[in-house]
Amino acid sequence: MATTTQTPPTLSTTPEIAAGVAQFLTPVVIDLEALVVNGKQAHWHVRGGSFVGVHELLDDVVAHAQEYADTAAERIVALGLPLDSRIATVAQKTTLPALADGFQRWEDTVAEAVAQIDAALVTVRAAVAGLDEVDLSSQDVAIEIERGLTKDRWLLQAHVAV
Repeated sequence: MATTTQTPPTLSTTPEIAAGVAQFLTPVVIDLEALVVNGKQAHWHVRGGSFVGVHELLDDVVAHAQEYADTAAERIVALGLPLDSRIATVAQKTTLPALADGFQRWEDTVAEAVAQIDAALVTVRAAVAGLDEVDLSSQDVAIEIERGLTKDRWLLQAHVAV
């Protein structure tokens, strides 16, 4: 019986592909990290009759956003590039709208959380479109994030839909 040795697969990326992936996924990570912080802020300050439902749903939104940010960041790092998502960088570069201070009625909290997700979705959808020409595996990451954010948006929006 002959023994065959398999050669381990090589990473089929180039520095140009890695840079292209980072160009599109870094803003996704930045906006998702902002969504994490802003989602927790909203979670702590929601008030009113739907407090429990919105409060708990925001915990889910935050957990999902953190998971999505981690997935996108790990893709960049796996391709060999560093990533800066320190809080000062996130605050400086996020595209998410500012969040109101203090306590808010649950309806206002939901509206702000949906606006946060909508802003993040603009960034994610730009990544989906841009990565189509750069790296399909990385595009899959962005597509999965878009799918998850859209679901979280729907769950929040359902609280105020008529």
